[in-house]
Amino acid sequence: MVNSKRKWHGSVGGIVDAPIAQVWSVVSQSSRLTEWMPMVEKCTNLAGEEGAPGYIRLVSGFMFPQKDGDRSWIKERLVLMDASSHSYMYKMEASNVGLDGSLNSLKLLDYSDDDHESTLVDWTFEIDPVEGVSEEYIIDYLGFLYKSCINRIEGAICTSLEPTSI
Repeated sequence: MVNSKRKWHGSVGGIVDAPIAQVWSVVSQSSRLTEWMPMVEKCTNLAGEEGAPGYIRLVSGFMFPQKDGDRSWIKERLVLMDASSHSYMYKMEASNVGLDGSLNSLKLLDYSDDDHESTLVDWTFEIDPVEGVSEEYIIDYLGFLYKSCINRIEGAICTSLEPTSI
């Protein structure tokens, strides 16, 4: 039997070779999710105002393989967004992946020195135990998934800075 009071925790981090303001402009907007989350195909606004607590979005794609080959979907509610500290937290309200109630937090830290601007991305997550899956497996899988997202942020920034052709 799974103990519902104990949470599983994990975190992953990475350095993005860009100023914190540019990183924040990518990661804080739901409309840009597909640019830096390779497994996300679509993000739909469901309710509320983006950036305000209570905002709800529906994320779909191939985040978690489904036995029937169908896409995964997760309905997320924004718990906190603080632009001054470059951080936010979403709660997974409902899904077809078994992670309902999970919390995901993302925080950016200026990692620049005198010669170079860079940003540390710190992504933490807290989930209820998942029946039939080991804690080590799910924490490793989520860490791998989220690290792949962090690794794509710089490319999303570069793409958005490229001049558009007329």
